[in-house]
Amino acid sequence: MKILSIVARWLFVLCLPVLLLTASLAWATNSQWLYNHGSHKYGVRQSLSDSGLELTSSELEKIYAGLISYFNSDEEYISLTVEKDGKLFNLFTPEEVIHFRDVKGLIWLDYWVLLGTFVYAVGYAVSSYFWDKRQYLRQLEWGVVGGSSLTLALMLALALGIYFGFGQLFDQFHLLFFDNPHWSAKGFMLLLFPEPFFYDATLFCALAIAGTAVILGGVAGGFLLSTRKRIAS
Repeated sequence: MKILSIVARWLFVLCLPVLLLTASLAWATNSQWLYNHGSHKYGVRQSLSDSGLELTSSELEKIYAGLISYFNSDEEYISLTVEKDGKLFNLFTPEEVIHFRDVKGLIWLDYWVLLGTFVYAVGYAVSSYFWDKRQYLRQLEWGVVGGSSLTLALMLALALGIYFGFGQLFDQFHLLFFDNPHWSAKGFMLLLFPEPFFYDATLFCALAIAGTAVILGGVAGGFLLSTRKRIAS
């Protein structure tokens, strides 16, 4: 039983950074603000205009909203149309449509991992209470501190990777998770999502994860120290 308790505790520690990571990715995927921020910062409208597609700010925002809606729908393939020279046409090429399907698969994998880690974290917290009420808070606090510390270490490694070679990390990510070259297909997709857009998104996610880990670890660590002081006195 003791071994089972130790394994469950370490799984909770490992679970916490995965939970924070998947939650952050889910937020980024569904954040209209993040899409709009990137499009304004990197001149997406101007890039599209240079390629012959004139869009207003509201039309561009509708495209990003359509992508968010697609990622959360049960549709296998995306279908977005825009007006050009008075005629409607499909915004994305067949290759880009396939890539968005692959991206959607990863997003839903993220959702399922998020759900699984959340259920385990809550389940561990609840079951630990009934398993050992006397040590419940202390074990939970140690688990949160350990998970938060691991999260911060991973975010530090990610930050160093972003700083010294984001482009290489970006390419390796696509080569690892996609089994076709459609992620680099020529079309409006790359204009809507320039590489610096993903740099900012990754940075926002890393900062959100690190900030949450600091808060959780700080609160849990504070309770541990106060408990230790009470015992010592």
